[in-house]
Amino acid sequence: LSIHLDPDANPGDAARAGRLVSGRIESWVSRMTRHAECSELIALNDDPRSEVVVGPTLAAALRAGRQAHEASEGLADITMLDARLAAEDPDAAPPSSPSPRAGEWSLSPGPGGSATVRRPPGLRFDLGGVGKGWIADRALDLLSHWPSAVVDADGDMAIRCAPGGTWEVGIDDPRSPDALLAVLRLSASRSMPERWGVATSGTSVHRWNVGGEVRHHIIDPRTRMPAISDVVQATVVAGSALMAEALAKAMVIAGTVEGFALLERARVHGAVVLTDRGETLALPNTLPLLAG
Repeated sequence: LSIHLDPDANPGDAARAGRLVSGRIESWVSRMTRHAECSELIALNDDPRSEVVVGPTLAAALRAGRQAHEASEGLADITMLDARLAAEDPDAAPPSSPSPRAGEWSLSPGPGGSATVRRPPGLRFDLGGVGKGWIADRALDLLSHWPSAVVDADGDMAIRCAPGGTWEVGIDDPRSPDALLAVLRLSASRSMPERWGVATSGTSVHRWNVGGEVRHHIIDPRTRMPAISDVVQATVVAGSALMAEALAKAMVIAGTVEGFALLERARVHGAVVLTDRGETLALPNTLPLLAG
C-alpha cells in the first residue's frame, strides 16, 4: 500500500492524513483477509450454515464483489477460492465442474450496515483483487479534502486529480524488471474526469510449477482452472479502482478478441495489453492518455 498526496501540500498535514487512512485500511483488511485466522471472512468461509450475518465492512466488500461480477459479465468471481487453492496444490485433483447453483449467492441488508449472506453449502469467498480495488476507492473517499491524491493498493490505484494537475502512472513490462510498456498521464480538465481507477492484472506473477505444469492465480470461472488466453498482462483505466481491477482480470481471462469487446461495452477510459506474441495493444481511446 502507498498513499500519495499533492506535493504542494503541507508535509505535516499530509503525514497525518496518510497515517489516519492507513489505520483505517488496516482495520478493513483485518476483517476481509483470508490470511489471518481471526478475520471475519475466514469465519464466514468456515461457517457451515447457508445463511450467515456479516458486519458492515465485509458486507460492503462482498457487495463490491457482486458489482465486479456484473461489470465483468461474470469473469471476475469472488467465489473461486477452492479453485485457486487447487491450482497451487500439486496433490489436488482438478476441480469438478461447478454446479448450476455455484454462483447463486445473495446479500440481504441488515441493521447498521450488516447483511445476511445466503449461499449454497460449501461456497467460499476470496476477495483478492476485488478487495484491493474496493479498499483503494474507499480510502480515496476518506481523502476527499485533498484536491490531488492517489491510493495504490498493490497496483490497484484510485486517483483524484486537481484541475490542471497531472499524475503519471508507469505500466511495468513483465518481461524486464526495469522497463515500462507505457506511461499514463491522467489529468482533470473539461474533457477529462477528475477521478480515475487504474489496475493491472496478469499471469506473470503468482505462478507455480505443479507437476511440471505452470499454473497461475487468475482463475477462469467457466473452467475453474487457471485462465488460458493470449493476454499476458492487461492494464485498464476506468472510473474506479474496483471497476479497473475487475475488467483487467476479465481481459486476461477472455483474451484479446472477446476482452476488447467487453471493455468497449463497459466504456472504460482506456486499456494497454501485452499479448503472448509480444505485442503491446491499446484501445483507441487510450491514446490521449499516453505520455509521449
